[in-house]
Amino acid sequence: MVGTQATKAPPSLLYMVKQVELVVRSRLDELVKPAGITALQYTSLTVLERHDGLSAAQLARDSFVTAQSMADLVRSLESRGLVRRERNPRNRRELLILLTDEGRELLARFAGAVRELEERMVRDLTSHQTDQFRQALSKAWHALS
Repeated sequence: MVGTQATKAPPSLLYMVKQVELVVRSRLDELVKPAGITALQYTSLTVLERHDGLSAAQLARDSFVTAQSMADLVRSLESRGLVRRERNPRNRRELLILLTDEGRELLARFAGAVRELEERMVRDLTSHQTDQFRQALSKAWHALS
């Protein structure tokens, strides 16, 4: 068909979500690099900020990493003084991971820059669209969890 252009199918939602995830992770890595941590470590710290005192298994699930990766990550954060481990008083065999004051200070130091990154991501959306986007992402996550 000369002179007609075939319409391309739009990229899949899975592809688009992965694109966003990769660029967010890259930008977050750039932001927190001066503190000597990675985006994954930063994410784990933010999980603890919201739900302090998690087991390594729960922290791994909530941070989207494997248990083995979490073990290495926690060791690194603990050696930096950003988290500490203590026995669970209800289950002495389990260690809980807690955010230290140093960890809280690091999160506070980067809160503004991370908020700016998020605002940059949605700057072309209205406030209502941003709320809808957040709800849609939450529903998509729940549908697959």
